[in-house]
Amino acid sequence: MLYAAGSWKGSGAGLCTPEGETMAVRLYSVVIDSRDHASLARWWAAALGWRLVYEDDNEAALAQDEGSEPALVFVPVPESKQVKNRLHIDLAPDDQEAEVRRLLDLGAQRADIGQGEQTWVVLQDPEGNEFCVLSAR
Repeated sequence: MLYAAGSWKGSGAGLCTPEGETMAVRLYSVVIDSRDHASLARWWAAALGWRLVYEDDNEAALAQDEGSEPALVFVPVPESKQVKNRLHIDLAPDDQEAEVRRLLDLGAQRADIGQGEQTWVVLQDPEGNEFCVLSAR
């Protein structure tokens, strides 16, 4: 990944190997395949209130600000989404009902993935990727 020539820096968490050695690791980014990576990145930037920190023909990256991690990175793929996501984003708003309305106004759609009656609401972004809006935490 490019990310503006390594402009992001972050601190790793100390983890121990089975041999007891310490190694540093951090969650750097979550990568999302998309038909139109630039448009979907901008949609998620508006949804999260994050900034577009990098964009070219091969990827677009969002973060809370220029120096923060992890990032959401959108990359172009030729195919459309086919099945339910195996990994999804959970949003934890102060006011679930207001946040669902805001996201629907941005272009999200309600999704029924068989969840039934739950305390969370399942939505889809403009390319059909499911995500959840949780109750207040």
